[in-house]
Amino acid sequence: MTINVSELIAALPGEEDDAIAQPSSPATESSNHFSSRPIPISRFRRLSALGTLQAKIAAAYLFYWLRGWFKSADEKQRLLAEAHWRTALRLLDSMGYLRGAVMKVGQTLANLPDIAPPEFVETLEKLHFDAPPMHWSLLRELVFSEFGDDPERLFVSFNKTAFAAASLGQVHQAQLRTGEDVAVKIQYPGIADAIQSDFRNLFLFLLPGRLGRDWENTRDQMDDLQRRLTLETDYKMEAENLRQARTLFHEEDGVVIPEVYPQFSTPRVLTMERLRGLHLREFMATNPSQDERNDVARKFVRAWYRLMFAGRMLYVDFHPGNFLVLDDGRIGILDFGCILPLEGDEWELFRKIDRPLTTGRQDDRLAVLKEWNDIGDDEPDRLRLCDEFGLWCWKSRFNAGEYDFGDEQDFRHGVELFGEMVRKRYSRSRANVITITRGNFGWRSIMYLLKAKVDIRAIAEEEVKATGWDRSGYAGRTLA
Repeated sequence: MTINVSELIAALPGEEDDAIAQPSSPATESSNHFSSRPIPISRFRRLSALGTLQAKIAAAYLFYWLRGWFKSADEKQRLLAEAHWRTALRLLDSMGYLRGAVMKVGQTLANLPDIAPPEFVETLEKLHFDAPPMHWSLLRELVFSEFGDDPERLFVSFNKTAFAAASLGQVHQAQLRTGEDVAVKIQYPGIADAIQSDFRNLFLFLLPGRLGRDWENTRDQMDDLQRRLTLETDYKMEAENLRQARTLFHEEDGVVIPEVYPQFSTPRVLTMERLRGLHLREFMATNPSQDERNDVARKFVRAWYRLMFAGRMLYVDFHPGNFLVLDDGRIGILDFGCILPLEGDEWELFRKIDRPLTTGRQDDRLAVLKEWNDIGDDEPDRLRLCDEFGLWCWKSRFNAGEYDFGDEQDFRHGVELFGEMVRKRYSRSRANVITITRGNFGWRSIMYLLKAKVDIRAIAEEEVKATGWDRSGYAGRTLA
């Protein structure tokens, strides 16, 4: 169903007079209007759109402040919730228009339940798989340019209405002439160029820090992030990741990776088996029991460790839209565009990290943290804070027995530690740290959503043993 964000905004009480509702005519350009327009690619157009968005957000909270004068505490709380919702809707509207790296920011905000205002989370979650779709005419032109034919002729049936839409592309249901139901992911035209423009604008904002001690490291991190987001636009690479991942799982694992149909796939179109099930939030809406939630979480964790240890593929794109709970209890993993290959020096460093993950000893953590973050002997506070954050990240692994991922205070503690590191500018680390941190918060947010209680250590140890790796050396992969 197409989301008309402007209708939602118009339904809110007016900013000028909270006793009078806004007229039904849109106050801003509607998402339907945006869907019929190509994604803005120019860095100046994208920067201008973000500047307009910033002004609208500032206005929303200014009106909240003005309207809150002489109001009761309950009324002020209602007005604040309204301001949050209005701001989230405008973020959704603008991010749905800009797509690309800008929308990735919105997806990250939606991965912070109970941290960002709930109105933000509930609204921006739509960016995961239910963003306003691009108009069909724009997508049809791209398909024709890839295959030299219209999608209605390539497939025996093709639904022009997207059933999922996110930051880089949208997905349509179709059927092959051989009878298989498939999901066809079509990339938004110009999205790769839009990502490049976003990063040129980002570097413009970062320039004041170029004289700082860690500028070279910051630039390396931004370059790495840009490269990885650009790689996500290569659906041919994603198809290969899917193929490799499918070889790692068996029927008894309860994990399903969709099959790719290469004859109907290109670098900008990906055709794969359509899995049917409930996204994680839909699953949680069915009020599953603790045992059912734990079972889904165990499959989720096993899949992550199987990919990491047996496949040397670090999956980092965790959000509810990328996972399904199938009717038979298995889980499906849908998106393999953002995968960090663990090869060479990267794999050796991950082997070193495994020691503090299993022992829980502070000395082991400090040793790997110093190497990972290039921490000098003259930076005791940075080492202390990185160690506290490392402990939060790893304690669920080295603690034996069930770990309660539904503990709100524990989840908040990790976000607060990370926020403190950002405020103190303790950002020096490996180039891929942003991608890895995104993955760490992503999988924790999934476990928090499920309110799961799982013995992580037991699952991880099973997966390590299955690879033949005894921690004295990597003996080879037996599941590939």
